[in-house]
Amino acid sequence: MYERAVRSERKSGLLETVRTIIYAVVIALVVRSFLFEPFNIPSGSMKPTLLVGDYLFVSKYAYGYSRYSLPLGLPLFEGRLFETLPERGDVAVFKLPADNRTDYIKRIIGLPGDRVQVKDGRLFINDQPVAVEADGEFVDDGAPPVPVLFETLPNGVRHMILDLNPRGALDNTGVFVVPPGHVFAMGDNRDNSQDSRVAEVGFIPLENLIGRAEIIFFSTNGYARLWEIWKWPFTVRYGRLLNWIR
Repeated sequence: MYERAVRSERKSGLLETVRTIIYAVVIALVVRSFLFEPFNIPSGSMKPTLLVGDYLFVSKYAYGYSRYSLPLGLPLFEGRLFETLPERGDVAVFKLPADNRTDYIKRIIGLPGDRVQVKDGRLFINDQPVAVEADGEFVDDGAPPVPVLFETLPNGVRHMILDLNPRGALDNTGVFVVPPGHVFAMGDNRDNSQDSRVAEVGFIPLENLIGRAEIIFFSTNGYARLWEIWKWPFTVRYGRLLNWIR
C-alpha cells in the first residue's frame, strides 16, 4: 500500500510539473504574440538612439496584428487585424520585405502618399526640408566623440541622428513616393544604414510591421566573454537601463 501511494504521489507530482510547464509556455507565447516581444540590437544602424548590445521590448499591439505577430510567421490570415497606422518618428521592428524573415529596426519617416528625398544629407518630406540642428556630441563605448544632430519631423517628433559624411552614398537620392499600404523607414545612423533608400529594403508593407520599440531593458557593451563572469558587472551600460525609446 505504501509503495503504491508513493508511486501515485510521484505520478501526480510529475503531471503537475508538466502541466505547469505547459501553462508557462502558453502564457509566454500569448505575451510574445500579443503584448511584448524582446529584441536585441546587432548593428549600429540606429546609433545614437540604439547601440549594439541594447535589449528592448517591442509592443506587438501598437499597430495591430499580422501573420508576423505569430511565432514563425504562421500564415493564418492576411493583412492586419485592429490595424493602426504608425506615427512618423516611431522606431519600429519589421520583417525585411526581400525575404519576410529577417528582423530590421528603423525609424518610420514616410507614411502612405508622402514624398521623401535626401539632398546633400538633408531630409525632405513632401518637398519641405526637415528642421535639423547640431546639439552636443555622441561617445560610443570609448570611441572618439562625434557631433550629434537633432532632427524635428513635421509632426514635432525630435530625435537624434548621425550624419558624419554629408556626401555619403545615400545623402543624395531621388524622390520616393510612398505607395498605399506601405511606409518609408530610415536608420538614425544615416551613413551606415540599409533602409528604404536602397532597393534591397525599399518600402515596408504595413503587414510586415512587427511592433513599436518601447523601452531598453538591458544593455551591454559586449566586452566580456560568456565565461568571464567577473567582468559582467563592468560591461553593463547602467545609464541605458529602462530608457524609453524616442
